[in-house]
Formats: sequence, C-alpha cells, structure tokens
Amino acid sequence: EVPALAPVPAWGTASLADLLPAALAGMGVPGPTTGLVLPPADRVCVFLVDGLGWEVLRAHPAEAPFLTSLLPGSLAGTGRPATAGFPSTTASSLASVGTGLPAGAHGLAGYRILDPDADRLMNQLRWDPWTDPHLWQPYPTVFRLAHEAGVATCQVSAPAFEHTPLTRVALSGGRWFGRLDPGERMDLAASRLAAADRALVYTYYADLDACGHRFGVDSPEWRGQLRTVDALALRLAEQLPPRAVLYVTADHGMVDVPMTEESRYDVDEDWELSAGVRLLGGEGRARHVYAVPGAAADVLTVWREVLGEDAWVVGREEAVELGWFGPPGAVESRVVGRLGDVIVAMTGTAAVVATSSEPNESALIGMHGSLTSAELDIPLLEVRS
Repeated sequence: EVPALAPVPAWGTASLADLLPAALAGMGVPGPTTGLVLPPADRVCVFLVDGLGWEVLRAHPAEAPFLTSLLPGSLAGTGRPATAGFPSTTASSLASVGTGLPAGAHGLAGYRILDPDADRLMNQLRWDPWTDPHLWQPYPTVFRLAHEAGVATCQVSAPAFEHTPLTRVALSGGRWFGRLDPGERMDLAASRLAAADRALVYTYYADLDACGHRFGVDSPEWRGQLRTVDALALRLAEQLPPRAVLYVTADHGMVDVPMTEESRYDVDEDWELSAGVRLLGGEGRARHVYAVPGAAADVLTVWREVLGEDAWVVGREEAVELGWFGPPGAVESRVVGRLGDVIVAMTGTAAVVATSSEPNESALIGMHGSLTSAELDIPLLEVRS
C-alpha cells in the first residue's frame, strides 16, 4: 500500500495526547499545548478502557447501551472519534495520555524497541531489560503538573501497577489508590472526585483488551467483558459530583487476525523477510525492523515486495516525515535511534508474527498497533454533571 495514504494520528487536535492538556487548560493549569478545546470543568475524571476501539464499540450496541448512548457527544460533541497515537499500543498510548506528548517526544515508541545504548530490544510494558525510567522518558507527567498547581490528583487502578516503571514515567503524580475490584475502583474514583473543589482522577480497566487478545473482539467472552465495561462506566457516571466531567476513552482498538498462513507472515519461517534483519521489534501489527549494517535499503525493498497490499512499509526517515510518531519537529534526536530502520504498519487483518522467538504473541487472535481506523480510532465520550 502507498504509505502517504495511510491514516495519521490527529496530533494537536484530537489525539489521546491532547486530552489531559485540554482538560487542564479548562482548569487554568498550564501544560503541553493543544488545539483541542473541551468545555471547562472543575473536576475531571478519565476512565481509560484498554482496547475499547471506536469501531468495535459501535458494532456492539446491545452489549454497551450506556456507552452507545454517549457516542453522539464524542470528541466535544462532534460525534467523531479521537485517535490514539502510533504505534496504537498500550505503553505508547499510556505515556501519551500521561505526558500529553506523542511517542516521538516521550520516547515509548512501541511495544518492543531498541535501546541504542545497550544495543538490545526493550519491552516497554514490562520494562525488560531494565533502563533508568527518567532517562528514558524525562518529561513531567500532566498529573504532576496538575498536582503542583493545587489540583487534587490521583490514579485509581490495580495494585500491581503502582510501582511499575511505566506508571512512574506515564501516570505518576498526586496519590495512588490500588483496588482489585473494578466496581470499587469506580466508587473510589467518584469519591476522590468529590473530595476537592478541583480534582483530576484517572482510572483504568485492562480485562477487555486481555480478552480480545485471547478470544477475539467478537467472541462471547469479549462481549461479556464489554457488558462489564458498560456497567462500570454507568456506575461511575451516576456518582459524579457537581461541576464534574467524566471522559471514557481507550488506548487503541483491535482487529482479529485469522489463523491462516495468508494472514500471518512468519519471520522465523520466511527466509526473505528474515534476510538482513538483525533485530525484530514492535508487535504483529506494527513492526520496528532493525537491519544489519548496510542492509536497510534491501530490507525495505524486500518487505515492501513480500507484504504488498497487506502493509504500509517505510524507512525510518519517511515514517518521521509522514507524522506517524508525532507532528513536524516533534520526534526528538534521543528517540530517533530507537526507531526501526524499517517501520511496518499492517493494513487489513494481516500480521507479521515470529512463531519461534515470540510464541505467546504469535498465538494471539486480537492484535493492534497499526494505523487502520479499527486500531487508531478511539471514543472520547463524556458525561457532565
């Protein structure tokens, strides 16, 4: 496919990175600049549902009657989706939520990317192998800026996430409240929102995404999870204190990848795709390909030929120029070396897997990371009291 025709995140106007800066601007708190304008509220709650893409939500009104009723008011009343960034994956998206910056600036530019100093791949979710978090992502979070400006700020999430490096660089600032039970999370988020005249509360739900990965996004298991999400959002909305807004959004959507040879290009079994490749980063729908010295141009040519219409395949510089990792000038020099020599964003429902070196990831049904509307478009639903 022609890379210049690929969708690009709505940087500066309707991307996930714009949400908190816009919300804080409505409170009079300075932070990263954004062209997104949201009606002001003294109390702001963000409920982020991992994997709740715009398209899969619209396709399941029976399972999500409450969230479906909010779709006409998405993105400040326009009825349109917002977008995740690229890659449309959890580590990159959560860092964009928390910093108000695209991946090219905060630096968490994929699921698994090169640490140039150590010359090895680093998993951004699990932070493995260890890298100093604040050297890797040096910017203050928007939560910290809000806290320092006197806004009562907190995160309400699963206890296991409290001390992770990803939380530290993306979601820290103010107080942390760990609750295992999702219903308790909603209740606590509402009470923290009511506990101060100006408040910023973030809460998170992971199980919809996990279910989609394992069973697919139209499975009975996934639909059951969506019903749970809908009930949780309603439970939180019904408890909003005065002068408050609830935003329900997501970090990415998801597509189901058929378990067929035609849909799953296996780098570990395909000598053409593996030739000249030193390291394979990213994930099935969004790949960072690191070439052996001198082989980048050949790798680019071969991957374009082999993947054909199933992918947008570009060199590193072209990906930056096309705005995949941020608007013009946003990609920082300290981040450029983390990006693949070749960047691959899958179209349709195909994926590039690695069955020997990535057996667990290669067995997933639901995947995400690319620039298709199914993965990039996310809801930005709101309820105001």
